[in-house]
Amino acid sequence: MFDFETSVSGIEFKVRQLADEVMRLRTAVERGEDRCRELEEALKNKETEINNLKEQNKFIKLGNRLTEGNDSAELKLKINQMIRTIDRSLEIMRSE
Repeated sequence: MFDFETSVSGIEFKVRQLADEVMRLRTAVERGEDRCRELEEALKNKETEINNLKEQNKFIKLGNRLTEGNDSAELKLKINQMIRTIDRSLEIMRSE
């Protein structure tokens, strides 16, 4: 009888250890998933910032061309196209 009780106790101990390990691993996975979501959000924010800076750069380049006295009609058309593109982008962002 002693061997049976010892075996059961040993099995119970191992089951508790496994349950603790499962809980630890689940917690680690949740932390990893949270970190992944944070990094994805940061990446999305950085991509948005990069796109905004690209747009600003385009406007600066266009402004520089305007001051150089090149064909202003063509530049005005390009500026209007960019403004429409920005308006569409803002509308899409608002709808999300």
